[in-house]
Amino acid sequence: MIRTVEAVIDEEGNLRLLEPVHLPSARRALVTILEDRPVVGAPESALLSEAALAEDWNRPEEDEAWSHLHQGQ
Repeated sequence: MIRTVEAVIDEEGNLRLLEPVHLPSARRALVTILEDRPVVGAPESALLSEAALAEDWNRPEEDEAWSHLHQGQ
C-alpha cells in the first residue's frame, strides 16, 4: 500500500509527521522536499511530471502528428 502523509522537516533534518501513522511493521519511505511556498507560474505537479511526459513529447511520431499546425509558419 502506498500512502502520502504530510510532514515538516526542520533545519536540522528532523522529520515530524503532521498526522499519526499506524503500520503493522516497519516500512520504507520516500521523502520529497517541497518549496516553502508554491512556485508562482507552474504548478508543482506539472514540474514533477515534465520529465516523464517529455519522453512522449519528444518522439518523432509526436512531431509528425502535430506537423500540420506548423505548415503556415
